[in-house]
Formats: sequence, structure tokens, C-alpha cells
Amino acid sequence: MAGKKKSVSADPLSRRGDTSWFVRDRFGMFIHWGLYSLPARHEWVRHNEQMTDEQYERYFRRFDPDLYNPEVWAKAAANAGMKYFVITTKHHEGFCLWDSKWTDYKATNAPAGRDLLRPMVDAFRAEELRVGLYHSLIDWHHPQYIIDPHIGPYRNASNRAEMNKGRDQAKYADYLHKQVRELLTQFGKIDVLWFDFSYPKEDGSGKGNKDWKSLELLKMIRTLQPDVILDDRLDLPDVASAWDVKTPEQAQPRSWPMVNGKPVVWEACQTFSGSWGYHRDEMSWRGTDELIRTLIDCVSKGGNLLLNVGPTGRGEFDARALDRLNGIGEWMKRHSRSIYGCTQAPEGFKTPQDCRLTYNPEKKRMYVHILAWPYKHLHLDGFAGKVEYAQLLHDASEVSLGMDEWHGGQIGASKDTLSLTLPQTQPAVTVPVVELFLK
Repeated sequence: MAGKKKSVSADPLSRRGDTSWFVRDRFGMFIHWGLYSLPARHEWVRHNEQMTDEQYERYFRRFDPDLYNPEVWAKAAANAGMKYFVITTKHHEGFCLWDSKWTDYKATNAPAGRDLLRPMVDAFRAEELRVGLYHSLIDWHHPQYIIDPHIGPYRNASNRAEMNKGRDQAKYADYLHKQVRELLTQFGKIDVLWFDFSYPKEDGSGKGNKDWKSLELLKMIRTLQPDVILDDRLDLPDVASAWDVKTPEQAQPRSWPMVNGKPVVWEACQTFSGSWGYHRDEMSWRGTDELIRTLIDCVSKGGNLLLNVGPTGRGEFDARALDRLNGIGEWMKRHSRSIYGCTQAPEGFKTPQDCRLTYNPEKKRMYVHILAWPYKHLHLDGFAGKVEYAQLLHDASEVSLGMDEWHGGQIGASKDTLSLTLPQTQPAVTVPVVELFLK
């Protein structure tokens, strides 16, 4: 019997993206790659150092990622347990990775000499990762883009007003729309569309939805790709269909994010260090164990983690990134079922000290992620009478339920507390997990 075809509303503004897979897959790779990989000192290098068009041009003339192999990237993401990826088709610098017919500022005209986006999309799809496209609303290169006093290489220019003469932001918005149409019609099904970003100001000096023609853009997107997931940066706060996922950036929420008192679909986007683009001299890289804890923490609050890699100018993930991805992959190989399909634990189950809980409602299994290994016993308040069986997830070794009356009496265990008897020493995994089969 054929499956029932999903009905699509005639009104594009009434449509929402399909997040059913998103809240199941939980873990994705962000990739920031562009000309800024050559200076290798932050993707905002042109803004930070106020480089002119002429100064920045030297990177366009030398962008030649001769070691680029998207199959290697895709395998690294898949081996880390990632289920989707989001690539910067164009960052704020304006440089495009694909062969857009609306600009000459693209990879095919640089020494790269080829479309870099299409083989990447194909490679990640071949590894069964879903496809996400990041596209900057901002464009420091486009001749019609109005220069404002807050963001960009000419923000402090004494002749900024003179430079803006003859520029027409509406023409830039048309360019923006044409490129988004290309992306949504030339690369097959797109699962995520990630815009970045609006910055409206009360005095009118920033840029918001009118500068991007966001409402028209939204209608086009919902018409061309009704299921695509949109982030929350088009500056359309009063249009319900303008976003599907909240995107806290470089911060870890303390609880499940809420909008109008209701929990929403959300994704934390974070870097290995501080820069999104490749940064050669950045030495503040996070450890693999902390990154795994961050992923766990996101899922325990009903969210996803989108973890960023900044490839080098020659087209490779550097050794630091590969080391972290490999380490995460080793943990995910044995613990991914505590992540995929999981969410926040139901009310009534109290999170033990130094732990995080994730819950798979379909399988009725609770996962206790132990961040600091306790002595002999782990006490679970609110779990008594609700668990049939327990095991360590990495090796499926049984964990005994309960503790003897003499030990229980010493610690004052309550009637609703379930005590697990654990091995004396921590297993040799980064974050051990106890899998509880609920009644």
C-alpha cells in the first residue's frame, strides 16, 4: 500500500520545515570555508583589520585548495557520528563556493577553477548525511550593499557616506534572492537553510528584514522547498513560519529554550576554539571529553549540537580537528543510542549529581551519562519501581539494581530511590553511560 503523500498548503507562509529527522539525529557538522582560510586568522579578518577590496583581493587570486577531497570530509563527519552538515555557500566576505551565474566572485574564477559546493553535497549525501546550506545575508563585496557603521571593512571609513552614493540595497536584496533560488533549485533536496544574520538598530543604521526583503524571500523558500528547516535570523519575529529552529551561538543553554512559554526545537552552534574559519595560531582548543559532554548536555535539554570545522586553504581538516572528530567518533561508536532519538527525561526523574539524563521515548530507555565516577553506588531519585534492567552501554555488562539494607541505611536512601551498584573503577571510556530499560 502506497504511503499517504504529505499535503502542502497553498499558502507558503503557513508552511513549516520538517524537523522530525532533526530532533532524532541530534548531531551535525558546521563547515566555514572561504577566502579567509588563507590569512588563517579568523573568518572576520576583513572586518577586524578593515581591509579594502584591493587588500583582500590577494586571497581571491591565491585561493587554490589543491588537497580538497570532499569524500574525506564526509567520512570524517560520518565516523564522528554526525548525521547532517551545513556548509557556508557564501560568508560575509561575499565569496561563493559554487558557480553562481549572478557573480564573478566565486570559486570557478579563483585559481580553484571549479565548483567546490556540488562535489561536497554529493560526497556527504553518499555518506547518508543530510544537506544544509549556510548563506550570509551580509555581503562586504557586493557593489550595491549599503555600508553601515557597525559591520564590515569600511565601517570606520571617513568617506563612508560618499562610498554609499549610488548603492541600492534593494538591488542587493534581489541578488540575494537570485542566489538563494539557485541554491534551492540546483542542488536537489536541501534539508537545512541557515541564514546569518540580521542586526536591526533603533536608529535605522543596522539591517533587518526590510533590507533583505525577508518576507518575499521566505515565500520563495517555502514554495521551492516546503520541508527545508530554517534558522531564526531573518528578522521576522511576528511570522510563525519564518523559523523552525532556535540557534544559540557559542553558548550552552542552561535549560530547554522556550518561546512564549513553550519549548522549541533548538540547536547550539559552537566551534572547537573561538574562530569559525581556519585559525592557524589559535591555541584555545577544547578537549574531546568536554565536546562529548557538550553534545550530551544538548540532548539532555532536548537540543542538537552543530559543531564547526574550519578547513585549511589547501582544503583539508587540520590535525586538531581530526583528533577531536576521531575521539568523538570512538565514543559515539558505542554510545550513539543514548544520543539519536533521545531527548530530555520526563518529569519525575531527577538527574543524579554529576550526571545527565537522556531519554528515548520510543524505546522507553533512559540513559544516565556519568560525568564524574562515583564510589560504588549511583543513587537515582524517582526511579524506584520503574526499571526492569540496567547495563553499561559501551559493553552491555549488567549493572545490579539496588543495594543491601545495611549500606542503604547508612546513607538514608528513600523509598523512591533506585541505587545502582557500579564497578569500583571507571570503565575506559570518556563518559560512561548506564542504559536503563524502563517498565
